[in-house]
Amino acid sequence: MKYKLLMGIVLTIFLSACSHQTVRTDQVSLPLLKGWHDGETVFYITTDVSDRAIAKAKNANYAPRLEDAVPQYPKPPRVKTALERVYAFPNGEQGRSVFASVPAPLGYQSNDSHYSPLWLMYMVTWKTPSLAHELTSEEAIFDAEDRGLVTITRTNVVLNCPVVAAPK
Repeated sequence: MKYKLLMGIVLTIFLSACSHQTVRTDQVSLPLLKGWHDGETVFYITTDVSDRAIAKAKNANYAPRLEDAVPQYPKPPRVKTALERVYAFPNGEQGRSVFASVPAPLGYQSNDSHYSPLWLMYMVTWKTPSLAHELTSEEAIFDAEDRGLVTITRTNVVLNCPVVAAPK
């Protein structure tokens, strides 16, 4: 009799504990994208874009107000903004974007004052598409421009693309 009573109490406590457990619903899945920075692969997510067509292509929020972050040009060198440069390849010669900076190290210990998750998009267009090859750094893009291989065009498109740690 005591055994059945004890088992009943244990079963009641167990079922009671199970009924109070909650299912986590505060998580989302976002596409993890690969980019380049100084010849190294970096990972990032895109959450918001100031251009509707690009937001649709990246499955991100259309956020036209992000464009308010673009300063008047020409911008005096002493004027700082929250925008950093990201280079995209509009004709598909290269699938990965090139980031001008990333936090170092990633996470809360970063001391990198140049990194910002807000990016002003620059389009890199190959003058002769048959000569296109992977450019993996801002320096490589500038070198290709100096050699007359590409043109770089500043846009007013702003993207929110935080750089994140590599998957484990």
